[in-house]
Amino acid sequence: MSASVIDFVATEARFGAHNYEPIGVVLSRGEGVWVWDTEGNRYLDCLSAYSAVSQGHCHPKILAAMVEQAHRLTLTSRAFHNDQLAPFYEEIAALTGSHKVLPMNSGAEAVESAIKSVRKWGYEVKGVLDGHAEIIVCANNFHGRTLGIVGFSTDPDTRAHFGPFAPGFKIIPFGDAAALAEAITPNTVAFLVEPIQGEAGVILPPAGYFSEVRELCTTNNVMLVLDEIQTGLGRTGKLLAEQHEGIEADVTLLGKALSGGFYPVSAVLSNNDVLGTLRPGQHGSTFGGNPLACAVARAALRVLTEEGMIENAARQGARFLEGLKDIRANTIREVRGRGLMLAVELHPEAGRARRYCEALQGMGILAKDTHEQTIRIAPPLVITSDQVDWALERLATTLTQDFS
Repeated sequence: MSASVIDFVATEARFGAHNYEPIGVVLSRGEGVWVWDTEGNRYLDCLSAYSAVSQGHCHPKILAAMVEQAHRLTLTSRAFHNDQLAPFYEEIAALTGSHKVLPMNSGAEAVESAIKSVRKWGYEVKGVLDGHAEIIVCANNFHGRTLGIVGFSTDPDTRAHFGPFAPGFKIIPFGDAAALAEAITPNTVAFLVEPIQGEAGVILPPAGYFSEVRELCTTNNVMLVLDEIQTGLGRTGKLLAEQHEGIEADVTLLGKALSGGFYPVSAVLSNNDVLGTLRPGQHGSTFGGNPLACAVARAALRVLTEEGMIENAARQGARFLEGLKDIRANTIREVRGRGLMLAVELHPEAGRARRYCEALQGMGILAKDTHEQTIRIAPPLVITSDQVDWALERLATTLTQDFS
């Protein structure tokens, strides 16, 4: 690293909390699938800010909408109406088939909001005894890092020394419908689950799993809450990952790509029963649903659909997955994914995945390791066939090396 890069990194280390371990690159500019560091080196972004920049870095139409709205009105709080919130509600509801929308800021806020809402629904609609509501979640889940959420994580690093935690959660294996059936009781108000477990290493459930889950939830009057904060809005080659099995969630959580990376925007989408229980003063956010956020989100949704990004994710994802499977390397244990949400899991003897990500940086690709042995690959949905092939060449070269 050059002196300037070292200075940036050293200053971060001196003043910042050490709650991240970034790859050693300092980025200063982005456009489309590319980002540049402070020294002018160009990289293909294969993380997309954990899918937040699915529309590509600094998309000009989203940027224009943000700048225009910033000149007009940025924040009113929900104490007053604004002229961007109603159109945002209408457009996202039409796109997703939802009945009610609750706007928030971060993905974790959306999850917390959903937990509050399904509990309230359980007490006021389903008739669960007050204080007894149960929510079922999956092992190896990742739904955020708030205190409420980490309380039902199974990752020791996420939980250690943050307790005590709130009760009311049951943990079952992911992808096991029989375990869900066994865990449901009359007090169960919801099943909160990711369609694909992203942070766990892009773990896909067995085929037919969510069809069984949908049936179990319907039969037992349990709200199916799908956390589509990473998988939603085209990442898997469908608007929502639930569409791969032709089901509909009772509550859907969106974030990240909902703003194209320009601004924190998230949303809880639901049927009337769940969000219909909320009354004035019972939940809110100063910034949630602000006019700047709504204008940005409206533009982000428009370009996603009008520019064919979802269809492109399906095409290029299939190309990328096939190309990864064609790499003959003793280091690779498994390749998996759907759309442009992909992962390469390495054999333990191949060494830590971070070492390969650092080598990929030298090849002009930025990717992220997770759970020691897995490289996550999730480029913006605007990636082209030539760019996929360019990335595959460099991945093949890197993955055939031995860093153990």
